[in-house]
Amino acid sequence: MAIAEQNLDSLTSAPQQAQSASWALASLSLATLLSSLGTSIASVGLPSLMQNFGATFQSVQWVVLAYLLAITTLIVSAGRLADMFGRRPLLLGGIALFTSASVLCGLAPTLWLLIAARTVQGLGAALMMALTLAFVAETVTKDRIGSAMGLLGAMSAIGTTLGPSLGGLLIAGFGWRAIFLVNVPLGVLTFALAWFALPARNENARADRGRFDAVGTVLLALTLAAYALAMTLGRGNFGAVNIGLLVAAGTGAFLFAAAQARVKNPLIQLASFRDLQLSASLVMSLVVATVMMATLVVAPFYLSRGLGLDAAMVGVVLSTGPLVSTLSALVAGRLTDRFGAHRMMVIGLLSLTTGTFLLSLAMTKLAIAGYVVPITVTCIGYALFQTSNNAAVMTGISAGQRGVVSGLLNLSRNLGLITGASLMGAIFAVASTKGQEGSGLLSSEAAARGMQVTFQAATVLALIALFLALLSARADGRAKPNVS
Repeated sequence: MAIAEQNLDSLTSAPQQAQSASWALASLSLATLLSSLGTSIASVGLPSLMQNFGATFQSVQWVVLAYLLAITTLIVSAGRLADMFGRRPLLLGGIALFTSASVLCGLAPTLWLLIAARTVQGLGAALMMALTLAFVAETVTKDRIGSAMGLLGAMSAIGTTLGPSLGGLLIAGFGWRAIFLVNVPLGVLTFALAWFALPARNENARADRGRFDAVGTVLLALTLAAYALAMTLGRGNFGAVNIGLLVAAGTGAFLFAAAQARVKNPLIQLASFRDLQLSASLVMSLVVATVMMATLVVAPFYLSRGLGLDAAMVGVVLSTGPLVSTLSALVAGRLTDRFGAHRMMVIGLLSLTTGTFLLSLAMTKLAIAGYVVPITVTCIGYALFQTSNNAAVMTGISAGQRGVVSGLLNLSRNLGLITGASLMGAIFAVASTKGQEGSGLLSSEAAARGMQVTFQAATVLALIALFLALLSARADGRAKPNVS
């Protein structure tokens, strides 16, 4: 009788649990949207900030850099804090911090106060980015993790796509302050949903709290900041400062590894990198992000100079990639749940490699179609890879490490974007100016040549990622033999 009553209770509570998971996933999706929107919407406001504050481009670019640096340097530490003290309070704190900082950004009277507020906003975004992936494993069943990851990927793509267009409309109608204040009502809504929908921390997990590794946190933050600055300062033109920062980053990485080997409760368990699948996933995430950054850095020059499109048409064509990524991510989640993460990861990277190879041909005779078709193939592959890779990693780790590993996944992606912006931009600059005299605008032939060489390099990187995916899938097959 007691068993029957227990089964009845489980059946009647199942719809309630499903509804609660849906609301929790909605709050995580909004948090993902906010953090990606915060990255993309600020870029369109830089010209207005230059005019309003009478500042140089080198000064106003820190409005974007401060946000990215805060995320990059703190995202792993944010994940560790969440593993120690609970993900729910940390995520709620991150949403509240992001929303409050958005108010400060919108009211900032000077440029440097705006930059300071953007740094705080980036801290809130780091907490949100580090914890949304970790929370998915707690809010949905294992057989639906792929779909949930696909939804988060779609929301991230929507935020990236929506930022420039929404920012332009807000600036035209209400001024530059509106691009930051628009986050406030969205932040309040996200906080309210998260407050009521996210599950509380399991009390049994509190026993493994440990101590926070402050020394490791500082060393990692300084190392990542040095690397990010080396990759972003000078806009790809390496000088003495960039080289010095890279040396500092290398030294910091060595000191961080030495510190982690000695401390009792390290920020990152270095032994976890012996796991081939985890290490391969992190490297693949970095490499794929580097490849995808080429489409953002190089494509505008190719479309405007190589194909001769006007600014409006360039914007329309460039929106193809994010739109395809958004739609593909939703489908990618279901495919991952049905066919398995590693299989879809390999298929995604095959599509990505094919797309970058087609882009390396830079067939100007095909006009817009010569870009749209390859970028569609590329972005479908990217969506498949991103969704399946996140699902594979987050389902294969213990609950106590989800925050840190989620932070590492986001960190690898951010480092890839930063690296791609510098590396791919430098390759394009060298290839497109080779043999071209003077300092005038790029010719159509030069832009096409730069596009070809850049995506030849991108194809090589994509092949490396594909090789790692095949190794990871083979290792997974050995670890889980078929016993049917």
